[in-house]
Formats: sequence, structure tokens, C-alpha cells
Amino acid sequence: MADQEAILLRNRIIGVLLQDARIRAGRTKRECAAALGVSTGTITAYEEGRKPISLPELEILAHFLQVPLSHFLDSNPELLPEESLPSAEEAIQLRHRIIGALLRQARQEEGKTLKELAQVLGCSPRRIASYERGERPIPVAELEILARALNRSLSHFMSEEYSLLGEWEREQERIKAFLELPEELQEFVIKPVNRSYLEVAMRLAEMPASALRTIAEGLLEITY
Repeated sequence: MADQEAILLRNRIIGVLLQDARIRAGRTKRECAAALGVSTGTITAYEEGRKPISLPELEILAHFLQVPLSHFLDSNPELLPEESLPSAEEAIQLRHRIIGALLRQARQEEGKTLKELAQVLGCSPRRIASYERGERPIPVAELEILARALNRSLSHFMSEEYSLLGEWEREQERIKAFLELPEELQEFVIKPVNRSYLEVAMRLAEMPASALRTIAEGLLEITY
């Protein structure tokens, strides 16, 4: 009886963590159901702890929701922090302001006035000013035209340096690069005992060639 109660409690805990992760990721029950090939009712049952979820299903949802599997299996689980993901409204407003600032900077660097840029779109200077202040979203088609007029590419306004997704994208690139390493190198890197060797390699990589040459000459003197 005690074991059964423990199982029911564990199912409820996993369900709460699953629901929290789904909401943080901005995903719907229908999207999660599609990822697993089950009904939305099944997802609801998982989140409410009424139905146990299998490990393969949990693995798929963890990947789909961009949450480590250990988040659900931790013996002392915690809900994801509030600051882990901004709201969609906050993210959009911030991006509008950043794109507007980049537009104003590009216009000033090219020596263009609000009036001249407005003529490119056939609109009023006031509209361009509202774009630059981030008060009004810039349609993609208009942004493409403005970018060309300012000798910029559209990617200038999508730079990782300013994007909210930049850090996540860089992390994915690092993961991809790691997975492309030979298996023996991956095994070497993940072993804690090899950390000191990696730190030495990093320091050596930052040293000028002349210093490395001196070290090599010293090693030759020791060995001969």
C-alpha cells in the first residue's frame, strides 16, 4: 500500500513538472500530444498525475520542451525559475526597440534624414520615427527595403548579438560541434579527471607562438 501511494505521488510530481515545463516553453497540450502521437486527453492525464508516463515518452517531451531529462527525475525537483523565459509580449516589445535602435543607427551612419528614409517607403517621417523608437512594428517587407536603402542586409537586424534567441542558438552550435567530435575525444572531454589537461590546453592555445617555441625547446633539452 505504501509503495502504491509513493507511485501515485511520484506521478503527480512528474505531472506538475511536465505542465510547468510545457507552459514555460510556450507549448500547448495539442503540440505535446502531436510530438508523442497521443491524444490531448492523455497529456492532461499525464500532467494531472492520473496516468503514468513512460521513460521514452518523457525523453521525447524533455527534448521537445528543451528541458533536461534530469529535471523530471531529480529527487529534489523544483519548478523552472520565473526568469527562464520572458513572456511573448515582453520579448516582442524588446525586439521592436532593438530593431528600431539599429535602424536609427544605420540611418545616422549613412547620413540619411528621416524625410529621406520616408521617401523610400512613400510614408511620413513621423512613421519612420515611430519605427526607430520601437513604438510601431516594422513589416518585414518594409524592413527589407529600408535595409537596402541603408546598405545593410536584413541579417543585420537579426544579429545573434541582439537576438533573445542568440544564446540558445550559440549553445546549440556548441552542442552540435561537440557531437561532431570523434567518440574518443568526447569521452576524454566529459571525464572530470581530464579537466586539468583541458585547462592547460586552453592556456597554451592563448599563448603566442614565440612562447610555445620556448617551451618546446625547454622540453627538448630535458629529453635529450
